[in-house]
Amino acid sequence: MAHVAPPPIAQNPDIRYLGRLLGDVIRAYGGDALFRRIEYIRSSSVDRARGLAGEVDTGLDALSIDETLAFTRGFMLFSMLANLAEDRQGVATDPDADLSAALERLAGHGISPDQATNMLDHGLIVPVLTAHPTEVRRKSMIDHRNRIANLMRLRDTGATETPDGDLIEEAILRQIALLWQTRPLRRERLFVADEIETALSYLRDVFLPVLPALYARWERVLGSRPKSFLKPGSWIGGDRDGNPYVTAETLRLALGSSSEAVLAHYCALLHALGGELSISSELAPVTDEVEALATASQDDGPARADEPYRRAVTGIYARVAATYTAISGKQPMRVPAHPAERYATPAELRHDLVDLAHALAANGGGTLASSGALGRLIRAVETFGFHLATLDLRQNSDVHERVVAELLKVAGVEADYVALDEAAKVALLRRELRTPRPLTGTHLRYSEETTGELAIVQAAAEAHARYGPASITTYIISKTATVSDLLEVDILLKEVGLYRADDPAASTMMVVPLFETIEDLENGPAIMKAYFDLPEVSVRVSARGYQEVMVGYSDSNKDGGYLTSVWSLNEASRALKPVFEKAGVAMQLFHGRGGAVGRGGGSAFAAILAQPAGTVKGRIRITEQGEVIAAKYGTKPAAALNLEAMAAATLLTSLDPGEVKGEARFHAAMREISGNAFRAYRGLVYETEGFRTFFRQFTPINEIAGLKIGSRPASRTKSDRIEDLRAIPWVFSWAQARVMLPGWYGVGHALAEFEDKALLKDMAARWPFFQTTLANLEMVLAKSDMAIAERYLGLVEDQAAGMAIFGEIRKGWELARDNLLGLTGDSRLLESSPKLEESVRLRLPYIEPLNLLQIELIKRHRAGEDDPRIGEGIQLSINAIATALRNSG
Repeated sequence: MAHVAPPPIAQNPDIRYLGRLLGDVIRAYGGDALFRRIEYIRSSSVDRARGLAGEVDTGLDALSIDETLAFTRGFMLFSMLANLAEDRQGVATDPDADLSAALERLAGHGISPDQATNMLDHGLIVPVLTAHPTEVRRKSMIDHRNRIANLMRLRDTGATETPDGDLIEEAILRQIALLWQTRPLRRERLFVADEIETALSYLRDVFLPVLPALYARWERVLGSRPKSFLKPGSWIGGDRDGNPYVTAETLRLALGSSSEAVLAHYCALLHALGGELSISSELAPVTDEVEALATASQDDGPARADEPYRRAVTGIYARVAATYTAISGKQPMRVPAHPAERYATPAELRHDLVDLAHALAANGGGTLASSGALGRLIRAVETFGFHLATLDLRQNSDVHERVVAELLKVAGVEADYVALDEAAKVALLRRELRTPRPLTGTHLRYSEETTGELAIVQAAAEAHARYGPASITTYIISKTATVSDLLEVDILLKEVGLYRADDPAASTMMVVPLFETIEDLENGPAIMKAYFDLPEVSVRVSARGYQEVMVGYSDSNKDGGYLTSVWSLNEASRALKPVFEKAGVAMQLFHGRGGAVGRGGGSAFAAILAQPAGTVKGRIRITEQGEVIAAKYGTKPAAALNLEAMAAATLLTSLDPGEVKGEARFHAAMREISGNAFRAYRGLVYETEGFRTFFRQFTPINEIAGLKIGSRPASRTKSDRIEDLRAIPWVFSWAQARVMLPGWYGVGHALAEFEDKALLKDMAARWPFFQTTLANLEMVLAKSDMAIAERYLGLVEDQAAGMAIFGEIRKGWELARDNLLGLTGDSRLLESSPKLEESVRLRLPYIEPLNLLQIELIKRHRAGEDDPRIGEGIQLSINAIATALRNSG
């Protein structure tokens, strides 16, 4: 197939501007010689990428080790600044991904804003921050990047000075200089406490101010005030699956630090509000409720005798301060003059604030109604409560089985629970759940594992008492394969009162299955049907009104390849729908998406729109992981865009699912295509002799394992089997070698084998699921580079076997590219996405030298050279390549 050359890149002016400043910094701090060498490598690589030069001197061989480190840092910083510039231009932003555009589109189908508000009032949209380790950059680097972004926004206004009097260009230059001199690599392994603090910085500095402001805009767009349907969530400090460092103490730390942050925020807002509400009772009437709040404040200062609103706010502040002290054990920054009783619940605080709002709205035609600072504070309390972000618990079903088995054995109930068949397990667990008798006792002794799991649920019970039930609502079970996997968690919750034997409907925690592998996804509907058929479960989920099911992309991808993974999730969602409808329960899907396409990445807006008709209905949760968190929520404008895109997509897919005519034919075709893709993928990855060794030698998987980017081990066991490797390093290592295999392998084989090409083209033209699948496939194919990838063959010991395996990989990539272009009608990858094409092509000249350096450094490292700078160079190259590729993990 002939491929037409792409047009010249029309480079973003921000990239030129920031690149020039970076060059000035390198010259100033690294010297003119280093600058000239880096510039020679850069220009040579750009010329080769443009086809202006062939195999010429790259300039890399002339670099010393120290210059190699400096060069790698320079290219990494350029990629970071290029990412910033593109974010400012909305390169990664979906068009019309806002609530106004969504309402306009819905209006065309006869759906009113009132119907939209009603849907949102019954909905729940949650971005869930996780600690999955794909963020290679230190927080210090991200902070400097965000300061540059803020300065660039100030520059956009035409200002030449900052509010502090600094010249803006000098301030930007200073931040780039600080970046150049900031160590990009972590020296120490991250601890869970570090991950908690990093997540808290996003929740406190971005989510807290952004969400109330977004709601204020949404109220104007909708013409009414919806409930708080979009709230943040987190796994950090509660996700124990495969992470032995997450304990009851980390759970307490995560919840305590979040609560302290949100209550301190309320204190600050109330202090400012007290300064604003200077209304005199001599000039405006005062309601009995405000008068009562003013009197209860004990504020008898003569200067405020005629200012009941100020005195009321003083009293509210004192109660919030008392809540802060009771929860954190610390005094607030401003200690109230009079002691006060703490608020027991966020609802109590909201009630007092609403009394103020109603009083303000009663006069002057509502000019002082509950918008402005008071309105934002009320919205914050509704959205964040006393906990800031809802924290999930997660653990593997194998752990639960061992723990419950030990509890039953020590209590004398069942000597060998694990040996029972599934029916006997379910019967035994149901009997135990009907009795209030506990299994545990203070005089009994358990293994370290069981003691730790009991401590976790005890800490969760304490959290409900301290912060409220909204602080932890969900317990997720990885590797769910049976109904007993779900009931075992209830046994643990019953021990601490979070499951009520006398009244299951009053139980405050939701047990959530996570279906990850292809087999688990296929079995999910049958498991949920059997679960709902249990009377004690039925009454519980009916009282709640909904039940969550989590579906995972990462392990299903590693298990069956990209196409089979996304299709299996689609089929599982559709198969679950009638099960939930029969049970009379709303389905809430929780999508475990990563950053890379191989782990469910790509546009969240498009992904939500591509969900099967009738499976969302206003309720969806999505994980946000690693580098995606900084990209989407690193700044307030970015967070506002991405949160609104989530809300708009959920509203559209819930109210205008756009069921495609003839979709049954598409489903049948996808089953055949998925089956063929699965066989091709499994044939390469799991059935090709020597593939496991090839993978570990060809990619920098072992070097990635040495990066200090997370508290979680890289592999579930000490085995080197691919099955036991975590999905993140699996995807991450293929990206480093520029293969991106988990995002495309097998698709080309399947498309080529499918005979009805006209049907495929119809699917590509009209079916949102297939369109999104192909768009993500196209992006990852474009970021792959078989010419660079072939260079990594030099790392493989058995060259003959390595060349044979790589030949199959190259053939798979070419098949995927050619068949994709055959469907789209384009002459080259990304031709129909010019902004994304420019983004990818701009980076290629900056990634190639990094790959070549990485290969050489890995060779030297594996040959036994012990210069620590070689190891540092490898890790810097990993960092730089990941930064340039953006969604690599």
